Amino acid sequence: MRRVVVTGLGVVAPNGVGKDDFWDACVNGRSGVREITSFDASSFPIKIAGEVKNFDPTPFIPDSMRKSLKVMGRAARFGVGAAGLAIEDAGISMENENPERVGVVVGTGIVPVDMPEIMPMLQRIVSDNGTFDLNNLDQSNTTPMFPLWLLRLLPNMISAHISMMFNAQGPNSTVTTACVAGTQAIGEGFRMVARGEADLAIAGGSDSRLDPLLLMAYTALGTLSSRTDLPPEEVSRPFDRLRDGFVLGEGAGILILEDLDRARKRGAKVYAEVLGFGSSFDAYSIIKPDPQGKGAARAIRNALDEARVDPSEIGYINAHGTSTRLNDQMETVAVKKVFGSKARTIPISSIKSMIGHSIAASGAIEAVALAMSLSENVVPPTINLRNPDPNCDPRLRTADSPRPQPPAGPLNQLWLRRAKRCAGDEGGLTSAFSTPTSTLYPSPHVRLCMSASCSM
Repeated sequence: MRRVVVTGLGVVAPNGVGKDDFWDACVNGRSGVREITSFDASSFPIKIAGEVKNFDPTPFIPDSMRKSLKVMGRAARFGVGAAGLAIEDAGISMENENPERVGVVVGTGIVPVDMPEIMPMLQRIVSDNGTFDLNNLDQSNTTPMFPLWLLRLLPNMISAHISMMFNAQGPNSTVTTACVAGTQAIGEGFRMVARGEADLAIAGGSDSRLDPLLLMAYTALGTLSSRTDLPPEEVSRPFDRLRDGFVLGEGAGILILEDLDRARKRGAKVYAEVLGFGSSFDAYSIIKPDPQGKGAARAIRNALDEARVDPSEIGYINAHGTSTRLNDQMETVAVKKVFGSKARTIPISSIKSMIGHSIAASGAIEAVALAMSLSENVVPPTINLRNPDPNCDPRLRTADSPRPQPPAGPLNQLWLRRAKRCAGDEGGLTSAFSTPTSTLYPSPHVRLCMSASCSM
């Protein structure tokens, strides 16, 4: 098995595009949660989201492929943009790569229908009794849809677009395990390179569910915060006693995973070395997590075991921290199961307080934040944490806390990712991977352990 390292980072997030702007916002506690502008949400009970505004992917699309924009949904555009940023950050010229040795794996989820585009047609073909009747169309216009409209709705098109934009002809796959998809995609990319199926992998997650129908669905599900007494940027408050649900977000995070020997030869900056990946399912419920945190704890242990990292070595936990009552409390239980009394000494924070929950993209975006945390030696805060929940009592890093610096010696970071497998507030899919990282050669000396499980 080959050693696999992270050499490039690309991110499109509500609070910043590109790793530098995104990271500056994270460490300074700047939220990207605002009132929704991509459609008219004035009649909705939920009017806010972590929305990416005015993003243009065209700089990463060759002139010969600009027509592809017509079949790209928001998530596909975010994914292509984040991939381009990651490739640029890695200092890779794709023209000089063997395209058959470049793989792509991206996590994503539900692809929303473009309602403003389809509604005029539906109004014409739906009869008064609610049935579809194509006879209502003009005979000269029996197929009023854009011929390639269906391609916007296929989840695998994000990976396909990235492969076509950057001529990546190696293994290509899509992961659709909801909130854990971005994490699992990175794990699959790691396996791809480790097994020798590719020399580098473009891996991560991209998702956008800011759509009228999906906003209605999440509202009906009861997972979103319904608070209207606070400014939008103060609503997402993981681990806070007054939290009442998550804020829907969107975006993309892409990592370049590369064979270590190859990265060394080209003098690449190395953010992390991936050591292992594991997954589990708590088989408890499709609508809530096991309150004992068994699935999440098992994922953490699997990651640590494969990485051969002892829990006592961990120096920071970047939590999933969705701001739902069940998830945040469950995460606390899981951390205590694995780390015991040390759980109260390890700094913990959640950047979802600033970007909301981007579902399938969230794990990958947080992977970018972790890599930057290691590179810059700064732990980002959990903003809006003003009334800590006594049931979530590890050492929480708030916006007002002094920035903790890495401890002397090896720095270890644990990434807790909870994601959702099926419909409902909480689920049980768990996956994990563990990485040590270093920006210096020849030997990595800073460790990063990552874990993921399925819940909102």
